[in-house]
Amino acid sequence: MRSLLFVPADSGRKLARSLDSGADALILDLEDSVAPPNRVTARRQARQFLDANGPDRVRRYVRVNPLASGLALDDLAATVAGRPDGILVPKCLPEDVRTADHYLAAFETAAGIPVGRTRIIAIASETPAAVFQLGGYAATSPRLEAITWGAEDLAACLGGNNRTAAGEYDGPYKLARSLCLLGAAAAGVVALDTIYTDFRDDEGLRAECAAAKRSGFAGKMAIHPAQLAAINAVFSVSAEERTWAERVVAAFAANSDAGTLALDGKMIDRPHLVLARRLLGLAAAGS
Repeated sequence: MRSLLFVPADSGRKLARSLDSGADALILDLEDSVAPPNRVTARRQARQFLDANGPDRVRRYVRVNPLASGLALDDLAATVAGRPDGILVPKCLPEDVRTADHYLAAFETAAGIPVGRTRIIAIASETPAAVFQLGGYAATSPRLEAITWGAEDLAACLGGNNRTAAGEYDGPYKLARSLCLLGAAAAGVVALDTIYTDFRDDEGLRAECAAAKRSGFAGKMAIHPAQLAAINAVFSVSAEERTWAERVVAAFAANSDAGTLALDGKMIDRPHLVLARRLLGLAAAGS
């Protein structure tokens, strides 16, 4: 998934328009974008949307409220039977993934859904405590599909601004971003970059997407449909990247015993093969 668009589930208009947005996945939001008086409406409309629009059209996720809030069980009760592709767990800690796994298994069983079908994306840096546990997601649950991070809630916890005067992420937020990427790799799941709040700044968005892709993030979350074209373009595999990856795979296929090879006057080794296979959507060699 290159792009995941947040859609407030209490807005029927935005839900309807999201289907033609171009997002690879939609996140039906029951948390931050929904005011408390609208929660019941949001749950009902999210379920209706899930029932009416299957995964053959677009991947559908539900962002539930934090498990510690006391609201997540009601969110799951209202939506799991609609067979979402997965849920986003905000303000997540590794033990929350394990707990969500158990909750989902119960709701899936009650709805006649194969246990384990509903995946989990952890939003894993929204509190200071969560940042210190980003290395703890390995083996939490086979449902864990991706880890992402968030700068806005973390800034609120710290009482600061997540950007410097020059517009770059400040130190603590760079750290959270880096640990998210490393934590996802350690857990063997995808790393997704956080939102870019200024949806009118296409140039800044493209620059941040390019930096995230260079670092190793596989996609980015969006808060507005206007951001999707840039996100999809940057996180797509370019023709040049595909050609390079195909040549690397072919070179190692022709020299299966080699640890290093020369390609275009540069040395390539097994880590380059891993990257090439990832760009081509192939499983890691030997898996």
